This record gives sequence, C-alpha cells and structure tokens, in this order.
Amino acid sequence: MKGKGYLVGAGPGRADLISVRGLVLLRAADVVIYDRLIARELLDEVRSEAERIFVGKQGFGARTIEQEEINALLVERVGAGLQVVRLKGGDGFVFGRGGDECAALAAAGLPFEVVPGISAAIAAPAYAGIPVTHRGQASSFTVVTGFEDATKEGSSTNWAAVAKAPTLVVLMGVRSAARICDALAAHGRDPESPAAAIASATTIDQKVARSTVAGLPRAMESAGITAPAVLVFGDVVELHDRLDWFAPEEGGGGFV
Repeated sequence: MKGKGYLVGAGPGRADLISVRGLVLLRAADVVIYDRLIARELLDEVRSEAERIFVGKQGFGARTIEQEEINALLVERVGAGLQVVRLKGGDGFVFGRGGDECAALAAAGLPFEVVPGISAAIAAPAYAGIPVTHRGQASSFTVVTGFEDATKEGSSTNWAAVAKAPTLVVLMGVRSAARICDALAAHGRDPESPAAAIASATTIDQKVARSTVAGLPRAMESAGITAPAVLVFGDVVELHDRLDWFAPEEGGGGFV
C-alpha cells in the first residue's frame, strides 16, 4: 500500500470539534504524530497498534524535536508506505508550520492531504460570545502571532497597520501581551477601546478577561489567564457582555 501523509487540524481544544474527515483518518492511521495542545480524548480514538509520536513543545520555546526532524520523520514514515496523520491543534496552516511539513513531503515526491481544522483565532472569540465580524461594527478581521516581540526593530508584523484593524486577533500572545497593548496604543489604537483574552478556549478550563487595550494585561493577571490564550481587540468585544453563552462547568467535548 502506498503511504500518504495527512495534515489534520484537531481544532481549538474540545475533542468533538475535530472535523468528521479528520476523525475518520485518525481512526485509520498507522502513525499519529501529534502536538501538545491536543485533546487527550482524540488519542483514545487511535488504534492500539498504531504508532504514536509526540513532537510538541515542553514549556516556552523548548521543543522535544526540531522542525527539521519532524519533516524528516514524516518523509520517512510516509515513504515507508504508512498512512500518517500529523495532528495539529487548531488549523495546521494558521501559524502551525503545516506548510513546512507539506513542502517536505512534496519535495520528496510523496502524496499528502490537508484537512482543515477550526482555528482558535475564530473559535476562541466565538466561545466567548465575540463574533470577529458584526454588522455595523466590523466588516473584517486580522490575525497575527504574538510570539514575536511587538516592539523589536525589523518585526515581520506591521503593527501600525494591524492597530487599525476593525477586529484584531492575536494568537500566542500571553507572554507579550503588555508589549502588544503598548504597541497598539503607540500606533494609534484607542487605549480605552475594548479588549479581551480567552484562555483554554472551548474547554472546561476556559477563562475570559474582558477589559480595554490599556487594562488588558492587568485584567489577564487578575483572571489567571495563562497560555494557551487568544487576545481580541475591537468593538466586537463589547458583544461578550450579551452573547457570552458558553458554560465551561457543563463539561463535554468527548465522543459518545
């Protein structure tokens, strides 16, 4: 049997938010290569005889295996004729290095398929009752990574431009939240405009800190917001006060 690689987005946290296609492939895989932010229930869906390989980060910036090694691992297992699921949190093409991994398979002449996942950039605000677009308030939204220092010279993110976005969503921005808020204010975003942070979105551990650009870092500290979390800036954040529908204490998220 010819091998094939499948880049599967696991979704934002809850196990049952994975796509039907992703779940079917996960259950049939010979090898599952997975990251840290994967619902444990998803691993219960993997066949007992399948190989499971953890390649996630252990703490901030410390990876158990380098990206080049992950690429080589994918090429080796698919080249050996195996059905390999590369399981990533959220969507693999949204700050997930999925493009790198598909490129490695393509360069080796090996087949692959991309199975999109629900990105936390959309799901986290949704689970906090914050639509990223809303008639009369925001007709577009921008997503950036906060992993990069918002104040450093030569940043690949144009903070002057993103500061003007009707809705701005920042992924991986917990550790740099204060610098991000300062950079947005310095580039013209109203310090008193609405802002929020959503931690562990879609899970029973979800927490939301609702504040302003200027007050968000302190609000995050008071609410105990830790990674993984999503930051949201824009007038749509005000809708959280009326549309906050999710009750984390109700649990759920597994498979029946």
